[in-house]
Amino acid sequence: MAKNKDVRVTITLECTFCPQNEQKRLPGVSRYITQKNRRNTPNRLELKKFCLYCGRHTVHREIKR
Repeated sequence: MAKNKDVRVTITLECTFCPQNEQKRLPGVSRYITQKNRRNTPNRLELKKFCLYCGRHTVHREIKR
């Protein structure tokens, strides 16, 4: 029998600063795709990543797909 819920899931991280930043270098929203372990981190993931559109390191939060 196959498992219906995998332990490792693919998530999307989105920049939290982009939607309210009016002085961006380029239009758009920075997104990263990564994986997380559902058992170890059941809450939403937040990481500091480099945003190409803002030009600096900002907080990226997990979003629903």
